[in-house]
Amino acid sequence: MGCGCCTGPVLIWAVKSVGPIHFGPRRANKKSHSSYSLHYQSLFVKSFLSEGKMRLQLNKEITLILHPNQNSVHFFKPISRNLVSFQQELIKRRQFDRLRVQFQETQSSSPKKRTQDDGIPSDDVKILAKFKSRHNFIRVLEVSRRAEHPFAGSRLLLLDGPGNIHSISHLFKSLTNTYFDVFATLPPILPSGPIGILGFGAGSAARAILKLYPEVVIHGWELDPSVIAVGKEFFGLSKLEKDYPNRLFMYIGNALEAKVKGGFAGILVDLFSEGSLIPELENPNTWRMLARCLMKGGRVMVNVGGSCVEAEDPRRDGKVVMERALKAMHEVYGDKLWILRLGNGEDDSSLALTGDLPDIAAWKLALPRTLRFYPEMWAPYNAT
Repeated sequence: MGCGCCTGPVLIWAVKSVGPIHFGPRRANKKSHSSYSLHYQSLFVKSFLSEGKMRLQLNKEITLILHPNQNSVHFFKPISRNLVSFQQELIKRRQFDRLRVQFQETQSSSPKKRTQDDGIPSDDVKILAKFKSRHNFIRVLEVSRRAEHPFAGSRLLLLDGPGNIHSISHLFKSLTNTYFDVFATLPPILPSGPIGILGFGAGSAARAILKLYPEVVIHGWELDPSVIAVGKEFFGLSKLEKDYPNRLFMYIGNALEAKVKGGFAGILVDLFSEGSLIPELENPNTWRMLARCLMKGGRVMVNVGGSCVEAEDPRRDGKVVMERALKAMHEVYGDKLWILRLGNGEDDSSLALTGDLPDIAAWKLALPRTLRFYPEMWAPYNAT
């Protein structure tokens, strides 16, 4: 499970309270069903879609209530024990109002091209799935291709209450203009060997790496089987498996127990839970253990979040947690720890890299043109 971060909220789009919306399972016996009803309590979505930060935020959790009626505008059918596939009718536009409560200076009467810092109009977003698994509050959103926004035509995976985005996919491209693209710069500076992805999500990082580097083999770990199921249902993960049967291997389980024979050439760490870095990443022993999983010359690249991350527990401040994780890494890697910051100082997101700083010029030449600016953004981590 992962999330990324960068600039602050720009637009908020609100849904009026429209009463219960019922969800009922398709069954052969139509005489007796149970269904679910969702109460939208002034649901609003904040868009934090930028170079690193990705969060769609709901101001109140939506309560799932058992309901005896089959008077439904939405239906779902069980795909597996934890996955539910929704067929959603369009919600009428009159149910949506635009709330101008933050960053009003971005509003203008004159038309302009939208950027990732701009909000996505709510009538351009469709909810494809929404349910609670054992580990996550899972939502899959689809942004209309007609939306005037860089994420037009994309699908977004949200896994926690605050709405941090953990995976993104576009229909016709593998790069996302998010921190997953930074992950995709790692293979050229690694020795030959497999790459581990800890916190696989719906496969955003794996998709980019597999398509850019024909020789790379990926082993990915994801704790929640429902996330993998959603990835297969909505994010093309089944096709990715089929296209790369000898290069992509996925495992359900604790990512911190990941191992391969001979060690990893590189490890990508994207481990978040309930909107925060998992606490284990604040422990130097975790990084010592991961270092032992690397082959000689191997590296670790980590999404360490930052002030942009909003946790379900308000005591887990994103910036504070990030600094604790970086200090734990510094205790193990010393001056061979580098940091890349996305966004601005007040609402930023960061990634960490271990090992000697590579030859920047050679690194850039080994990358696709659209990724060549990232190597120059790495700087030494300052523990003070």
